[in-house]
Amino acid sequence: MSLPDSDYDRITSELGRDPTAAEAELFENLWSEHCAYRSSRPLLSAFSSDGERVVVGPGDDAAVVSLPVHGEDGEEMYITMGIESHNHPSYVDPYDGAATGVGGIVRDTLSMGAYPIALADSLYFGAFDREHSQYLLEGVVEGISDYGNAIGVPTVAGSVEFHENYEGNPLVNVACVGLLDPDRLVTAEAQAAGNKLVLVGNSTGRDGLGGASFASEDLAEDAETEDRPAVQVGDPYTEKLLIEANEELVEANLVQSARDLGAAGLGGASSELVAKGGFGARIDLNRVHQREPNMSALEILLAESQERMVYEVRPEDVEGVEEVAEKYDLGCSVIGEVAEGNYVCTFDESEARSDSDDPSGERSEPRGRETVVDVPPEFLAEGAPMNDLDSVEPETPERNLPDADLREAFESVVASPNTASKRWVYRQYDHEVGLRTTVRPGDDAAVVAVRESGTGVAVSSGANPNWTTCAPYEGARAVALENAANLAAKGATPLAAVDCLNGGNPEKPDVYGGFKGIVDGLADMCRDLSVPVVGGNVSLYNDSVSGPIPPTPTLAMVGTKAGYDAPPLSLSGEGELLVVGEAGGALGGSEYLAQLGGSDAFPSLPENGFDAVAALATVADFDSTLAVHDVSHGGLAVSVAEMVTAEAGADVSVDSLLALFDETPGRAVVETTDGEAVREAFDGVAPVETLGEATDDGRLSLTVGDETLTYDAGEIADLRDVLARELD
Repeated sequence: MSLPDSDYDRITSELGRDPTAAEAELFENLWSEHCAYRSSRPLLSAFSSDGERVVVGPGDDAAVVSLPVHGEDGEEMYITMGIESHNHPSYVDPYDGAATGVGGIVRDTLSMGAYPIALADSLYFGAFDREHSQYLLEGVVEGISDYGNAIGVPTVAGSVEFHENYEGNPLVNVACVGLLDPDRLVTAEAQAAGNKLVLVGNSTGRDGLGGASFASEDLAEDAETEDRPAVQVGDPYTEKLLIEANEELVEANLVQSARDLGAAGLGGASSELVAKGGFGARIDLNRVHQREPNMSALEILLAESQERMVYEVRPEDVEGVEEVAEKYDLGCSVIGEVAEGNYVCTFDESEARSDSDDPSGERSEPRGRETVVDVPPEFLAEGAPMNDLDSVEPETPERNLPDADLREAFESVVASPNTASKRWVYRQYDHEVGLRTTVRPGDDAAVVAVRESGTGVAVSSGANPNWTTCAPYEGARAVALENAANLAAKGATPLAAVDCLNGGNPEKPDVYGGFKGIVDGLADMCRDLSVPVVGGNVSLYNDSVSGPIPPTPTLAMVGTKAGYDAPPLSLSGEGELLVVGEAGGALGGSEYLAQLGGSDAFPSLPENGFDAVAALATVADFDSTLAVHDVSHGGLAVSVAEMVTAEAGADVSVDSLLALFDETPGRAVVETTDGEAVREAFDGVAPVETLGEATDDGRLSLTVGDETLTYDAGEIADLRDVLARELD
């Protein structure tokens, strides 16, 4: 990738000269799609980001929202929310690509002054029966588990989806929730000229060079070999030290502002930090602690070596920062200062050094020093022109339903890798470290206890590519509604969300039309649900020789509740089974059609999603509610199959195959001892229908029309264990 002629002309006009080689590369990376959102930013105004609990919205390393306080002893607490993608790196090197995605989103959390308390990963691969998809899945899961487990942050939620159009370009989207006291909040906005810029963490090497520009172009056929140098290499043990050091620095009030070194490395982090505060900088690149000799100015500026933070520090606090860094055996360099005017970086090639040299910055007068960067910081950070692209709206599919045998349909859908158990994945993650997880992975949503405020924080994350392939706009609306219903099924009220908007090459009108659809659909439903979208990430050019990915709007949503208990997904065997919510009457985007063929329009969604979600959260907290499970992927067929255990079964009946496999979100199966209370809660909101009875025999008896299927819990488990069966 190189600067387009139009960008080059814009830069020379602003600078009044040709850019230096380092400046040209810096602009190329910071003006890339990955950093500047040139094709997506014009669309993002559709999102509503305001709310009474929003403290810091979009634009910082992570968003900050305040938690409601429950109980007399509860304290006001903030949580941070962030999400990012590491898609291209995870194709080239699935282990390091996924691992460094975890590391990056955790450091985004640190830069706000927060301590990370939960991770959620949403993963998308090609068809599961392909050897390459399984190779990528195994590498990605291992990378996430090794990094997350080593740094002591629990992975509590997420999703795994398979679709043939991810074959040449998998997606790895990782979200993080952090916790902080209000008086510890730090932002990425420089505070005062004269403050020092201090780089803390790992040494700078040559790994990850050009990562931002690499993420802003389609994957080539030889990407796995040719693009390997653009993939960062993670060190979770250094990240763990950085987490603890950051906690100590923030607690001691030694940090004025902070930024994680991610895309575009030091050049990106430092220029954005000072630009956000309306300042410039003076940076001596020779002072950066390095692990490789003879690094050039360009390499030092743009390397995306991991586990590094840049801090703005008052001059009188520099010694304190150095002492904390030494305590945790972290590198520490005073690389420059916040200044008025331009963003300026100097370098003396004769002084190029490695970590074996004195990192203190004390040296004789430099010789042959060059100014390699001297640009207006705001122009560098925010000056990229936006793209005006053509778009084509997708067509609505016609109804063409297959003639299907009930047993074949049920077993095909329940055993699909998309709806099957993901236990093989989440059993590799440590989801209890930190002793906050009260509802574990495998449920509709995880719940994390914030005992400081007496609040349970529920977390849900994911998207459904079948939905958004069928109908980008309506499918994205459904993604938002499903995530909200996941939270409500655990008794939580949605609080806020962050999104990761993934698409193919936006220069293709049909691809850009689908991307516009998911942006508008997600924005509209979140607004209808009164859920502010407080931050996010955009990843475009997810395109390869095998074609573009489905438009994929991953949403990570959090909700809150008083206390930390929640009804389980599994049946107790003692109550009546009800299904609450309104079915949409169509099978477009369903796993049923994915398995058996055919087409249909996407189901219509409820107009009062906010009220339906609120009613479900209310019902979930009733003492008479024994179990709750949302209805989505695979429809009622999968929901009831997942609820059956060796101790508790179900005797259920529906009218038709359509009713059994309709995936309209916003619905749930409720096991209750007080059906009248459930009906009263949904009166005037949504229909409540009798589904059957829970039993104590560990068997599912499923009647559709005049045909009945019977399975015991062991048979259902065998159907649903396809990932473990193929991968172990």
